[in-house]
Amino acid sequence: MIDVVIAGAGPNGLMLACELALAGARPLVLERRTGPSDEQRANGLVGQVVRMLDRRGLYERLTAPGATPEPTPGFMFGAFPLALHDLPDNSLYALMVPQRRIEEMLAERADELGVEVRLGHEVTGLTRHEHSVTVEVNDTAAVEAAFLVGADGGRSTVRKLAGIEFPGVTTDDSVSFTGHVSVPPEFVAADGSLVVPGFGVVPAFQHLRTERGLIVWALFPDRDPLVATIEWGQPAEGEATLEELRASVARVLGADVPLGPPAGAGPHLLRRLFGGNTRIAARYRDGRVFVLGDAAHVHSAIGGPGLNLGLQDAVNLGWKLAAVLRGRAPVGLLDTYESERRPAAQRVTMQTQAQSLLVRPGSEVTALRELFGELLALEPTRRHIAHLMSGADIAYDMGKATGDLVGRWAPDLPGLRDLTRHARPLLLDPTGELDAGPWATQVDTATIPELDTALLLRPDCYVAWQGTTDEGLHEALATWVGNQA
Repeated sequence: MIDVVIAGAGPNGLMLACELALAGARPLVLERRTGPSDEQRANGLVGQVVRMLDRRGLYERLTAPGATPEPTPGFMFGAFPLALHDLPDNSLYALMVPQRRIEEMLAERADELGVEVRLGHEVTGLTRHEHSVTVEVNDTAAVEAAFLVGADGGRSTVRKLAGIEFPGVTTDDSVSFTGHVSVPPEFVAADGSLVVPGFGVVPAFQHLRTERGLIVWALFPDRDPLVATIEWGQPAEGEATLEELRASVARVLGADVPLGPPAGAGPHLLRRLFGGNTRIAARYRDGRVFVLGDAAHVHSAIGGPGLNLGLQDAVNLGWKLAAVLRGRAPVGLLDTYESERRPAAQRVTMQTQAQSLLVRPGSEVTALRELFGELLALEPTRRHIAHLMSGADIAYDMGKATGDLVGRWAPDLPGLRDLTRHARPLLLDPTGELDAGPWATQVDTATIPELDTALLLRPDCYVAWQGTTDEGLHEALATWVGNQA
C-alpha cells in the first residue's frame, strides 16, 4: 500500500512529495498532464518560502551555488511602492524565477529522493476506509493509500470528490489582459522602465494605478517583456488578441504603446481573465483526505502570495503525515494542519482583497490612496505590511510552551541551512548540555553558542519550545515529536 497519494505535480504537490520522502514516507504523485506545463503562471517567490527553500538546500538550485537569500529592499502593495531598505527587521524575501523552473527543480529533487510521479494519471474517484483510501485513476488500476492529498488546483477534483465545500466570493466586473510582447527599443529606459510619450514612465515590476485601470510592465533579462492590465467595465468575448491588449494599455495609460508580438523563444502567454475568486475550503481535512495550495484557497495574485502560502502548506503537512505513518504522532497532530494553515490563508485573502480595492478606479479610491500613502510613510506601517506579506506575522499555538519566539518561525542563524535540510526536529542548545531523553534518536541536536536561549524547532522550522533549562522540553517533545522511540 502507498503511504500518500498526491494528486497534482505542480510546485505544491512536488514540495509535499519531497518533504514526505525526506521523512522516510513513500509518496506517489499522480498528474493528469502528460508532460510539463507550458502555461505561464507565477514569475517568482515572495515571502518566507524563499528562506524555507534555502533551509532545505534548494535556494541555490534556483540561483547559484552557495547563494543565500537577502531581504528585498523594496516591493509593492496595492500599487504603492513599499520601501523596505531601512527596516532593521525586514522579513520580506523575493526571488524572481518562473514557476516553470520551480517545478523543474522540485521534480529533479523528487526524483533524487525516489519519488514516483505518474504523468497522464487523473484521480477520478475515491473510497474511504477505516485505515486507507482507495483512489480511482483514469484508465488504470485503483491505488490503495493510507492518505490522499489534493494539490490539484482551484478546481480540485479531490476536494469535490471529498465533498469539501469551497465558500467565498466571486467578482465579475473586471477584465485583465496579460501577454508577452515586444516594444521599440526607444520605449525602454536604461533601468528597464517603459517610457510612454504622452504619459510618462511605467516602472518595471511594479503595479501602476491610474484613474482608468492598472498596468504592470516586466522586463526580463532572458525572456520577452510581459505587460498586464486590469480594467473595470470593459466586456470582451472570444480569444484574447494582441490588439486587445494594446487597446487596453492605451485606455489605462491614455497613450498608445506600439506593442508587437514577442520575438524570443516561447512559450509565450496571451490571455484574458474575467473577474476573480476569493475562497477558502470549508475544511482542509476530511478523514484521510487533505487539500492544500489552490485546492484549499484561491485569491487574487496581486503581490504574488500564492506560492508562499501553498508551499508552506506542503511543508506543514508533510512531517505530520510522516509522523502518523511511522506510528509516533501525538494525538491530534493532523488536526493542527488546518488550525495552523487556515489563519495563514485568511491573512492572505484579507490583504489581497485590500490591495484589489486600492487599485480600483474612482475618486473615492483616490482619496483612500492619499490617506494610505501617508500611512506608508511611517516605518511601523511598512514593517507591519512586510510581515503580513511575508507570513512572518503568523504564530502557531504551541500549547503550554512559553517564550517570545515560541510558535514563530526560527530566526536566521549561522549554519541553519545545513542543519534543517533533512526535515527533522532540531534542538539548538547554546550550552550543549540539554538532554532530549527518550527522544534523542528522533531529534537532531546542535550546539549554537551565539544563542541566548535553547530552541526546539519542528521540521517546518517553527519554534516549538525555548528555554535556558530543560523545563518543559520533554513536554514539548511529547507534543510535537510524539511517542518515544
